Amino acid sequence: MPVAVLALTAGAFGIGTTEFIIMGLLLQVAADMHVSVATAGLLISGYALGVFAGAPILTIATRHMPRKAVLLALMAIFTVGNIACAIAPNYELLMAARVLTALAHGTFFGVGSVVATGLVEPNKRASAIATMFTGLTVATLLGVPFGSWLGLQLGWRAAFWAVAVIGLVAFVVLAAFVPKAAGGEDEPVNLREELAVMARPQVLLGFAMTVLGYAGVFAVFTYIQPILTRITGFSEAAVSPILLVFGVGLAIGNVAGGKWADRRLPQALIGTLALLVAALVLMAPAAPVKPMAVLMVGLLGAAAFATVAPLQLWVLEKAGSAGRNLASSLNIAAFNLGNALGAWAGAATIDHGPGLAAVPWVAAGLSILGLALAVWSVRLGRATVPATVL
Repeated sequence: MPVAVLALTAGAFGIGTTEFIIMGLLLQVAADMHVSVATAGLLISGYALGVFAGAPILTIATRHMPRKAVLLALMAIFTVGNIACAIAPNYELLMAARVLTALAHGTFFGVGSVVATGLVEPNKRASAIATMFTGLTVATLLGVPFGSWLGLQLGWRAAFWAVAVIGLVAFVVLAAFVPKAAGGEDEPVNLREELAVMARPQVLLGFAMTVLGYAGVFAVFTYIQPILTRITGFSEAAVSPILLVFGVGLAIGNVAGGKWADRRLPQALIGTLALLVAALVLMAPAAPVKPMAVLMVGLLGAAAFATVAPLQLWVLEKAGSAGRNLASSLNIAAFNLGNALGAWAGAATIDHGPGLAAVPWVAAGLSILGLALAVWSVRLGRATVPATVL
């Protein structure tokens, strides 16, 4: 892969760490801020909604800027937001800081996906996206468990200070290695035309399957710490090593999903979502048994990230060249809308439904809906002429 794609991976690592780090700190944040675990979990929803709002707004606002300048500005916002999280005196300001940080997320991955696919041969586009998203897998594999450990040792605020430092390092790497004409600086498409592309049925189906598929992932992953401690019976200190297993699964699934999508995109789209549903269905009966719970955490990680490259490339292909910037960012927003929906569904299940043990079943139901839409979209695609690819 070109060095520029690897530089994008560094930025993805920083953003991925701040997105997921809160999962390993929920109990500490809840205790320090004097809120319930479910309320603390809404910090994930707030972040995700910030991504959902920021992705289209910032993508449209920066559409005339060079892509490298956009990426650097977004990394600066990310760093400032994490400093604000570290010094937040109460829950409300912590939520506001999380939303500020989230504004950079969707556009970074959206623009980054376009840059990555423009730097490689057409038959390696999904792998380029997967390489960039490797930053997220490394964040989960190393950054999140380290942040969880650091939070236990020095307090949860220290974890956000560490992420701010990661943001500064990522800024330097992007400045040094991403070329000025990153991925080709084509002329912006007429905004009305670009918005019209977003209304295509296949593009809308792509967004919807991303939302529902990932809602299932985050209904479980948001509450992985309380599931492992209160249902499986692990200590809080054991959660960080188990998250390493999740990260290993992410790394394997990310690479496998990208390679599968490069060869047979429709089959990869349906197959990876089917694997995700299977992992969520098996999570509920496995949770009370320690060895099985650890195994299923790894399988969930693999299945979750195997879907990323197929879902992102599917939307890019259905949008075509006329809408690739906005479609790419909006699909990142769709991932995070799914995150918010999943975190909310998990909170509702815990506080007003059958309880924590039922969360995997609710999660599986959400991802089944995403799988059904994927099957529909693929069948619809076979009956129509495909959109112009990138």
